[in-house]
Amino acid sequence: MMTCPKCAHAQNPANTECAKCGIVFEKYYRLREARNNTAGAEADGAEDANGIFAGVIMHVPDTTNIVYVCGRALVLLAVFLWGWTFILASPAGNAAGNSFMHLVNLPFHEAGHIFFGIFGQFIGALGGSLGQLIIPCVCLLVLLLKTRDPFGASVALWWLGQNFIDLAPYINDARSLTLPLLGGNTGGSSPYGFHDWQFILTELHLLKYDHTLAGLSHGLGCAVMLTACLWGSAVLVKQYSNREGTTRGGP
Repeated sequence: MMTCPKCAHAQNPANTECAKCGIVFEKYYRLREARNNTAGAEADGAEDANGIFAGVIMHVPDTTNIVYVCGRALVLLAVFLWGWTFILASPAGNAAGNSFMHLVNLPFHEAGHIFFGIFGQFIGALGGSLGQLIIPCVCLLVLLLKTRDPFGASVALWWLGQNFIDLAPYINDARSLTLPLLGGNTGGSSPYGFHDWQFILTELHLLKYDHTLAGLSHGLGCAVMLTACLWGSAVLVKQYSNREGTTRGGP
């Protein structure tokens, strides 16, 4: 006796069709095999995609000089400790605006106004902030995909997070207009009468949420910076395991 694979009805093994539900056994098994093959191919494809992704964000050379690893560890420690000076500051305190990194970010901010200004006044005003966020993203992608340096990409990600924190005091100032701007004026005393985020939030009818949005920008920046440090640490641990004089997976 055999049982039907669909309804489990017991019957003569010589039957080509189920005596109860009527399925054709050969056709049923053929369809089931095709489904299993498709599911297996999809699972293999997902596994391959996961492997490729992991190979990109965690790529390290087969062997790495220990001095090179230690040097990068010092860089990571420096940006981690420096990052806390931004994380622990509030947007109202403008610690980011008074830091060296603000001088690094400022040219990209101003260039963003020029580039995005061709798309109109609103996009041009927003373009300054976009400019200083886009440049770290470009660096991240180049380091990750072109030079295959995920540790360098993690530092670029840290820079992206720092830019979100750098923008927070500017957003926070949208109503008070007391923050010193380029040229020494404040938003309230500028001869041009223009403050990027006052204009942006006014156009979006969100001016009363300036402090909330500044807090969100600061919080996002903190999360991105800490994520970058964790990523960089994971890459360094993997590089350390591949240091010269050891075998992959060795002590």
